[in-house]
Amino acid sequence: MMRLENWIKLALTAAITLVANFTAQGQCENWIGKSFEEQASEEHVLYRQFLKSENYTEAFKHWQKAYELAPAADGQRPFHYSDGRALYMEKYKAATDEAQKKEFADNILRLYDEQIKCYGDDAFLLGRKAFDMFYHLRTPYPTLLATLKEAVAKGGNKTEYIVLDPYAHVIVHLFQNDQMPVEEARETILRLNEIADYNVENNNDYGPYYQQAKDAMNGTLQAVEYDIFDCAYYKEKFEPEFKANPDDYEKIKLMYNRLVAQGCAEDDPLVAQLKSRYDEVVSAINAEKLAEFYIENPGAHAKALYDEGKYSEAISKYKEAIDKEEGKGDGADNETLATYNFAIASILFRKMDQYSSAREYARKAAKLKPNWGQPYMAIGDMYAASSNSCGKDSWDKQIAVLAALDKYAYAKSIDDSVADEANSKIAKYSGFRPERQEGFMRGIKEGQTVKVGCWIGESVVVRFQ
Repeated sequence: MMRLENWIKLALTAAITLVANFTAQGQCENWIGKSFEEQASEEHVLYRQFLKSENYTEAFKHWQKAYELAPAADGQRPFHYSDGRALYMEKYKAATDEAQKKEFADNILRLYDEQIKCYGDDAFLLGRKAFDMFYHLRTPYPTLLATLKEAVAKGGNKTEYIVLDPYAHVIVHLFQNDQMPVEEARETILRLNEIADYNVENNNDYGPYYQQAKDAMNGTLQAVEYDIFDCAYYKEKFEPEFKANPDDYEKIKLMYNRLVAQGCAEDDPLVAQLKSRYDEVVSAINAEKLAEFYIENPGAHAKALYDEGKYSEAISKYKEAIDKEEGKGDGADNETLATYNFAIASILFRKMDQYSSAREYARKAAKLKPNWGQPYMAIGDMYAASSNSCGKDSWDKQIAVLAALDKYAYAKSIDDSVADEANSKIAKYSGFRPERQEGFMRGIKEGQTVKVGCWIGESVVVRFQ
């Protein structure tokens, strides 16, 4: 015979089952064929009209009656659940009392659960429930996480895109507060990306929405993903992105730095390839930008060519720079023109031994920029450098030195900035002035003006040692 306690257990179990079935049936009650069908239908029509006109107060009164009579409406449409949520949401938004807000929020979530139980469509409704919990109802994240997990478990690859970014926010918050293990965070992120990628590839209607949601989700996850994933994960993530955009140097740089930061070795094939490609792309971009810059700034190009030892090309560019500046007419900058002309003079003199042409450009520079001593210093150097080859004898050479000394003296007389250099050179070359005896033999007295031979062709006042 069955013992008394066993009878009691069976009776309790049966009672609980009966209550559960009664509750479920009550939640899913519809008006079809019922004695209250006409009344429920009328209340349904009334609340729907008020809801459409946004008269939420009247709509709620009639909805409440329709819902109490037949929660599942006609058994074919879940309007009493979905419209009830909409009406409670309006109450929730308007409420200022926290206890009331909690009551309204609980009713919204209850109506989700009832609709799922009576009409199914679990995955879709769980996703929408999670959406409301995250964006509207301020549901605590641990509670929200349970709904998100269930939504993804039920929905699989059909999980709605609206779930992705809220899930990312929950992961970030819980992980940062030590409420989610790294393994769970990693597995969930990978699964969410799988869902997004599947729909981007296969969902013709909503593929773009999944892509936007994925981008938003991964943007949110950047706050923690570096603490969750290792080198291998990022290699798998970045390699297809790199192949798709091998010229995006900013992205390549980001990928390279991230791989190194996540512990990838410098000699890893992908890391090395990223670095090599970055260098190539940046070099090409810099070359293109430099070429554009040089087109607008031939003077800068000329300086670069000079630094490379391409003196003839540098002169050509300086001439181009002069033409461009002179093309400005009255707006031309004489100081800039003086600089360009002097640069040509220096190259012709010091790098190409073309003294006569060098002097011509030095004179142009001096004319463009009065009281600038450098052009005269350069001409003095030209005269001094060529003095040994100027004329047939020592007298001719020494007269050429006088021409150099005159330029140094004039340079410091108009420009104090060259005074020290000029004095140093005057001291250096003064010992090469002609001797008085040499002048006597030629019938030339001190103070007399004579003409220097060779290419110099200037007149000087004779000064003896």
